[in-house]
Amino acid sequence: MTIDQSLKSWVASANGHRDFPIQNLPLGIFSEAKGRRRPGVAIGDYVLDLVAIADLLDEDMREDFEQPVLNAWFARGPEAQRRLRERLAELLSDARYRDDIEPQLIGQSEVRLHVPCLVGDYTDFYVGIHHATNVGKQFRPDQPLLPNYKYVPIGYHGRASSVRPSGEDVIRPGGQRKGPDEEVPTYGACRRLDYELELGIWIGQGNELGSPIPIGEAGEHIAGYCLLNDWSARDLQAWEYQPLGPFLAKNFHTSVSGWVVSPDALAPFRKAMPARPAGDPAPLPYLDDAADRETGALAVQLEVTLTTERMRAEGVAPHVLSRGSADAAMYWSAAQIVTHHSSNGCNLQPGDLIGTGTLSTDQDEGLGSLLEISRGGKQPVTLANGETRSFLEDGDEITLRAWCEGGGAVRIGFGECVGRVVGSGQA
Repeated sequence: MTIDQSLKSWVASANGHRDFPIQNLPLGIFSEAKGRRRPGVAIGDYVLDLVAIADLLDEDMREDFEQPVLNAWFARGPEAQRRLRERLAELLSDARYRDDIEPQLIGQSEVRLHVPCLVGDYTDFYVGIHHATNVGKQFRPDQPLLPNYKYVPIGYHGRASSVRPSGEDVIRPGGQRKGPDEEVPTYGACRRLDYELELGIWIGQGNELGSPIPIGEAGEHIAGYCLLNDWSARDLQAWEYQPLGPFLAKNFHTSVSGWVVSPDALAPFRKAMPARPAGDPAPLPYLDDAADRETGALAVQLEVTLTTERMRAEGVAPHVLSRGSADAAMYWSAAQIVTHHSSNGCNLQPGDLIGTGTLSTDQDEGLGSLLEISRGGKQPVTLANGETRSFLEDGDEITLRAWCEGGGAVRIGFGECVGRVVGSGQA
């Protein structure tokens, strides 16, 4: 019922909404001015307060919706989420419930969205093969991809404490940086600040320590998806990353969009995983599953725009930096990511956050970072007002957007993930 393409809502703005029709119903945590944080669902131009309509929901759901985060709710697993979606679809489509529900709708412009979960752990993967190849060419022209890339979904542990909601300013980080013409490193503000276009994966039900998640069950452990911008200090990273990988270059800020789009809402937009090029190894058996091969790719359209301080003052339209799609970018599926993460017995927990890594396509218009677009700073981007950018300057604002459409299905979206760079006062 919840993805019935003919289903309409009595909430007029939901019908034909670019992001939040009744077929989507993403969950999030919101607050009003000076109000407490609580769960809500996006419907058209509104947020439906789940606490306020608790009496219309199953009794066993109410306790979890009293929490200011979604961890406990996500821990219930996919069947509980499906029951909630079915009930919400009924309440928002059947006019008999309008008098009870309508007073609990709050305009999205009147609320603030928060990080949906208390993030216990954050892991960033590197499954965008075109991004990995492009970056590898800049640092290792003779061997862009290391030998393990096509066997192992590469990832590293990030910093959960600096995961922040869309709209929060990004403070330019400081650290050690060493330019190509400098003999010794110096400490100061990052000179090559960048964004990274990613999808975020929220973990629902976890697994016990020592009990890996089989590939055929991995999807049941995913509560939903969001947009994720893993901001990157490229100059700090180039100096520090050997031998242990990213550290201060990546742990200063990670932005996430506020709405969690459920796997059920994305069901009409699943595709077969792209065929691996001739000569590539098949996934090892623990990462191979027939159903995942057939439906593991997500046809999510991705867009990144930039505005500068001067552009906003002059009323210049945002500059589109990239447009691409997740299914054309990901070498490994979400299920393979989750399975590999737990394959050594690592215990995932409800509310854990996983980033896909930067999602770039094989076309210039689909590159997911300025490092790639500007060819490491050698080919600056020229904006409509004459400004140029190789990397981000103070006052620059990056907006990520994502949506799914086509195949006769109603379009659904993720909303926005926005971050504006502000100076740190460091030289």
